[in-house]
Amino acid sequence: MTSTFSLSGRRIMVTGANTGIGQGIAVAAARAGASVLGIGRSSMDETAERVAAEGAQFTALSCDLADAAVARSMFDQAWEHGPIDGLVNNAGIIRRADAVDFTEVDWDEVMDINLKTLFTLCQAFGRKLITGDRRGKIVNIASMLSFQGGIRVASYTASKHGVLGITRLLACEWAAKGINVNAVAPGYIETNNTEALRNDPERSAAILGRIPAARWGRPEDIGDAAVFLLAPASDYMHGAVIPVDGGWLAR
Repeated sequence: MTSTFSLSGRRIMVTGANTGIGQGIAVAAARAGASVLGIGRSSMDETAERVAAEGAQFTALSCDLADAAVARSMFDQAWEHGPIDGLVNNAGIIRRADAVDFTEVDWDEVMDINLKTLFTLCQAFGRKLITGDRRGKIVNIASMLSFQGGIRVASYTASKHGVLGITRLLACEWAAKGINVNAVAPGYIETNNTEALRNDPERSAAILGRIPAARWGRPEDIGDAAVFLLAPASDYMHGAVIPVDGGWLAR
């Protein structure tokens, strides 16, 4: 009997798969039996090796996700090589500055990748599924800052609030069409985006002091949650967000 947590025979696209959370999701999906399409603009050789070690196929697609039109074209080209069963919108960037000093460039660059391209890829995927009468799953990577304000990350906070809103909107529109749209909200994870925080002894100690699990999260913690939302086990979940935060929001 096939497990309802299996992704066997499914083709999963993961953006930002070169490192961190994206890499963790790609490896977890491979372990669950999926073939993985990794999207990014830097080398994904390490991810390819880790996916291969799980006995799964990995296809690397280079794309500058800062340009929504380029992202849409990439998706259409990827579909030509075979239908995609699941889309994980993980790619994202962050810029840090006091709100009074925040630049328009830092605002636009973050919003373009974190929110505009995310919606563009959801839209492209949804169109393919609806016109082809196919089922599929979208997992958007939200954040603790989908619920909280944070400090010195104005565009990131705005974008992640937007990710949660778009997730819920698309779930309302597409649930009856056989498309599940859900989100994972990572807490403080060991990635490039949190390197500055982890290297600041005072900020790191303050963060760890509030996490009941008393550790930073790891990319694989997010990967396993994403697999659940991509698998048949979550077929009746629509518009949900799963915090994977070591208990941060419960504090």
